[in-house]
Amino acid sequence: MPVRPSRAATAALPTALPAAGLPPAAEAPARLRVGVIGAGRVGAVLGAALAAAGHDVVAAAGLSAASAERATRLLPGVPLLPADEVVAGSDLVVLAVPDDTLPGLVAGLAETGAWRRGQLAFHTSGAHGLAVLEPAERAGVLALALHPAMTFSGGPEDLQRVVAAPFGVTSRPEHRAVAETLVLEMGGDPFWVAEADRGLYHAALVTGANHLVTLVAEAADLLRTAGVEAPARVLGPLLTAALDNGLRQGDRGLTGPVSRGDVGTVRAHLHTLTERAPSSVDAYVAMARRTTERALAAGRLKRHEGDPLLGLLSGSPEQAAR
Repeated sequence: MPVRPSRAATAALPTALPAAGLPPAAEAPARLRVGVIGAGRVGAVLGAALAAAGHDVVAAAGLSAASAERATRLLPGVPLLPADEVVAGSDLVVLAVPDDTLPGLVAGLAETGAWRRGQLAFHTSGAHGLAVLEPAERAGVLALALHPAMTFSGGPEDLQRVVAAPFGVTSRPEHRAVAETLVLEMGGDPFWVAEADRGLYHAALVTGANHLVTLVAEAADLLRTAGVEAPARVLGPLLTAALDNGLRQGDRGLTGPVSRGDVGTVRAHLHTLTERAPSSVDAYVAMARRTTERALAAGRLKRHEGDPLLGLLSGSPEQAAR
């Protein structure tokens, strides 16, 4: 389970609230009534983390059967209610819904008059910042963007993943203490992301995490096509070492044919992929081209070594494979 915050962190929340401009009703006790809208992989876990920190999760909203199952497992005894009823009964509202759903949800709740002055609300979207919460802010809600930079699979291990997970925090400057304290209470590690940088921040995480899963799955499929029955056995040590190299050394950790300027090997790969796995050719070309560009910029390749690779990779996949 998520670790409980220190006494100092728990005490900081109620004292931070009036300093941030909230009315006396939000001052004390430290225990807040929490409502979770979106009891999915993220919302249910963060609700459980807030409950472990001593807050009272009073209601949740979730439409799918999977959400109902997670709420039963992670938020036992918490009723599933319509979103407006969740807001009505909560001091702190956690909005853990898909990125494209969030703007309409916040605005719709504002139109019904569900938001009220003195509430706190945070969303968990990495793509959005504070602007999406503006309808709630107009009603007097203290709005925060708290994005866990962590992947959640829906399994029991998710509760452990919250512990020490980095959270990208965006808030008004005067509310930063509130935002960071909430993250600490959930067991996370807050770091600041400016409002103007939220889009780039999220694109970086998607590139690193989501695309990594795609690359691993693609490599595993190619190995199976090559007759390797247990791709994970081969890829596990290799990818673990590659990730470690990348995190510690950046582009200097690059290995393989591109880093050596081996045009012949890359051409042979394209020929083989065209014959055996044609759906993988475009991805290979795109990644090899970007790897070449980065290797050149980092000085891993000399210009006379990189230009032939870029020439090979700039044509159509069929031409490159010849």
